[in-house]
Amino acid sequence: MEKLNLYSLDERYNKLYPKDDMIAVTTSNGIKKYSSSEFVEISNKLASALIELGVKKQDKICIVSPNRPEWSLLDMSISKVGAINAPIYPNITREEYKYIINDCGAKLVFVGSNDIYQNVKGLVEEIDCLDEIISFDNLKNLRNFNDLIDLGSKKNNKQKIFEIQNSINEEDLFTLIYTSGTTGNPKGVMLSHKNVLSQVKAVKNLLPVGINDRAISFLPLCHVFERMVEYFYMYTGVSIYYSRGIDYIGDDLKIIKPTIMPTVPRLLEKVYDKILTKGNELKGLKRLLFFWAVNLGLNHQYNKKNGLLYELQLSIANKLIFNKWREAVGGRMRFIFSGASALQERIAKIFTAAQMPVLEGYGLSETSPVISVNLAHTNDACYGTVGTLIDGVELKLIHEDGMKDGEGEIVVRGPNIMMGYFNKADETKKVLTNDGWFHTGDIGRLVDDKYLKITDRKKEIFKTSGGKYIAPQVMENKFKESRLIEQIIVIGEGEKHAAALIVPSTEGLNFWCNKHKINIKEITEIIKNDKVLKKFDNEVEQFNSFFNPYERIKVFRLLSSPWSVDGGELTATMKLRRKNIIKKYSKQYNEIYR
Repeated sequence: MEKLNLYSLDERYNKLYPKDDMIAVTTSNGIKKYSSSEFVEISNKLASALIELGVKKQDKICIVSPNRPEWSLLDMSISKVGAINAPIYPNITREEYKYIINDCGAKLVFVGSNDIYQNVKGLVEEIDCLDEIISFDNLKNLRNFNDLIDLGSKKNNKQKIFEIQNSINEEDLFTLIYTSGTTGNPKGVMLSHKNVLSQVKAVKNLLPVGINDRAISFLPLCHVFERMVEYFYMYTGVSIYYSRGIDYIGDDLKIIKPTIMPTVPRLLEKVYDKILTKGNELKGLKRLLFFWAVNLGLNHQYNKKNGLLYELQLSIANKLIFNKWREAVGGRMRFIFSGASALQERIAKIFTAAQMPVLEGYGLSETSPVISVNLAHTNDACYGTVGTLIDGVELKLIHEDGMKDGEGEIVVRGPNIMMGYFNKADETKKVLTNDGWFHTGDIGRLVDDKYLKITDRKKEIFKTSGGKYIAPQVMENKFKESRLIEQIIVIGEGEKHAAALIVPSTEGLNFWCNKHKINIKEITEIIKNDKVLKKFDNEVEQFNSFFNPYERIKVFRLLSSPWSVDGGELTATMKLRRKNIIKKYSKQYNEIYR
C-alpha cells in the first residue's frame, strides 16, 4: 500500500501527473500557470528559507490572504518543514487577528496585500511570540515572497528538511483551523496528518476525477472545506485555477471553464435568482419554454424515477434551455460541491437536472470536515439529505427534549475527528468523549435508515414563552425559496410567538415593483410602500402554511441593508451571527415584541 504524506503531495503529483498547470490564477492580463515541476521547485526553496528564518517543527505560521498561488505554495512549504499552518480569514478585525496570533503562538505572519498589512502592522511589537510579518506582494520595508524564494535558492537545507520529515508521525498536529466564532472567541481546531489524510483517501473512492479535470477555487483556503479539497485535487491530479474573487466569479468561470466547482449554497441561490430574472424578461414562446424547463428541473428525481416521458422531456430541455446555463459556467462543469451551510432542495434539483450535479456535503472543522456526501452523480442519492456517511465514519443520534420523533443530535466517531481545541481542554471535553465520539451540535435524522438529513443546530433551537420549540434554520431555508426574500432570521426565544427580520431580494423586488408600476428608487422607501408590505404579507403567509401553527411567523420587519461578513452579521462561511443581528436590530426587535 502506498505511503502517503501531505508534505510530499506536490512531488507525488509531479511524478504521476506532470502537467503545465498544476495551479493557475486568472489575472487582468490572462491566466498565469505554474507547472507541477515549478510548484515543487518553489515550495522546496520556500521550505529551505523557512529553516533559515529559524522555523522549527511544530512552530505556528499564519497566512492571512485571499486565495492565490502563493497561498498554496507556502502552505506546502510549511508542511515540508513540519511547521503548523494556522490560516486566518483576511477580513476580520485587528483585535481578532491579535487574539488568534497570540492564542496559537505564531512565529511568522504572511499577509496577501497592503490592505491586510495595514490591519496587522505593528503587531510584532505587541505580540511576544511574533518575529516577523512577511508580504506576498512587494511592500516597502517588508520582506516579501520573492525574497524568500531568493533566500531558499542560496541556502541548501535539504538534509535538515529530510530529517524533520522522517520524524513526522501521522498523529502529529498538522494544522490549526480557527472556527468562525458564532459564539465568543474562535477556537483553534487541531487536525492531525491522519485526520486530513483520512479525508483525502475516503473522498477519492467517491468521486471519479483526475488529470483531465480543472477546478475553480474561490472559497477561502483558510476554511477547512476548500483546504481539504485542494489536497484531494493534488492527490488525484486535478488542476487548480484560482479565481480573482467572488466579484469576478461570473467572468472567471467563462475564462477557466472548470469541470469542478466547490461552492456555498448562497452563491448557487444567487445564480438561480439571476437566471430566473432573465427568464422573466423573455416574451412569448421563449418565456413559455424557459419556465417549462425550470418546472421540469424543479421536479427532478434521481435514478429516472419520474419515468421515460419525463426523461425525454428533460433531454429536450437540456438541449434547448439548460445548455445555456452550462455555457454560463464555462460549458464543462461535471460536479458542483456544496458545503458550509444548508442547501435548498430546489437548487440541488434544478442544477442536477441541468446536468451539473450538486453533491452536498456535511461536516464541521472538527471533522476535517466531511462526515457525509449526497452522491448526486450515482444511484445512491436522496434529495433533501446530505447523503451517506463516508468510509470510516460511525454515527449515532441522541434524542433530547424539543426534538421531533426520529431526530437526535448527530454524534460521530472516526479517523477524521479532531485532536481537540488548542489550549482549551475544558472546551474539548464538552464535545469529545474519551472513547472518541464527537458531539456536532447539529440535529438530524436518517431517511430510509441510510441518508442523513440535517434539521437544525441544537444551540439555535429556541423555546417560546408558551413552551413550544422552534427550529429556525428549517424555516429560514424554506422562506428563502421566495424570490422576494434574500436573507431572513427567525426570532422569538422566550417570546409569545415567532417573528422574522427579512432582507428583500433586490432583483426579485425590483422586478415585482416594475411589473406593478411602483417607481420608488430608494430601498428605504420601497420597503415602506403599502403594496410592497401587502405582497410580503401574502408571501409570508404562503410559506407559513408549511409549518405548524405555533411555528408560524406572526410579525416581520423588512430591512434595507443586506447582511455581510464585514458588517458582522455573517460568519466567513455565510452563517448567521444571530446574537449580532438581534443586537444590531434591537429597535425592530422591540417594535415586534414590546
